[in-house]
Amino acid sequence: MNIIAFGASTSKKSINKQFAMFVANQFEGNAIDVLDLNDFPLPLFSVDLEAESGHPPIINDFIQKLESADLIIISMAEHNGGFTAAFKNLFDWTSRVKANLFENKKLFLLATSPGGRGGMSSLEAAVSRFPRHGAQIIGQFSLPKFNENFNAEKGILNEELNTSFLKELNAVRSAL
Repeated sequence: MNIIAFGASTSKKSINKQFAMFVANQFEGNAIDVLDLNDFPLPLFSVDLEAESGHPPIINDFIQKLESADLIIISMAEHNGGFTAAFKNLFDWTSRVKANLFENKKLFLLATSPGGRGGMSSLEAAVSRFPRHGAQIIGQFSLPKFNENFNAEKGILNEELNTSFLKELNAVRSAL
């Protein structure tokens, strides 16, 4: 199985990228490609720019990565209750090239943040929006208070949250 994972952020220290990598590594024995959104630099989307310049070729690289996946794991970062500007821009450009962007791909959606809601607003927006672009969302999990509840070596530290995560992880495994 080929797994594509990424955090929906361009932060060099992205906790969402860390979390996406952690979750992807729970699927041992599979090919895992962790993407960095910094590898997909794009101008700010506008219909005027699209009409003048067309679609930047790098969009096709991102689309090909998604097309190669059997499972896509995205940890949704959140800025002011919504998608990060970088992810929203990438999403806008790619969906103009391929409206059915996820094309019946199975997605495990995550979110985390330093705060108590764990990026829940961004996760909820993705759960609502992505199926309109062909996503089959087979699991979702939000980890609040990342710095208190996560350790790179030990994983999810809070027992109750870890139990919930493992339940969701097993449901995703069963859906594959």
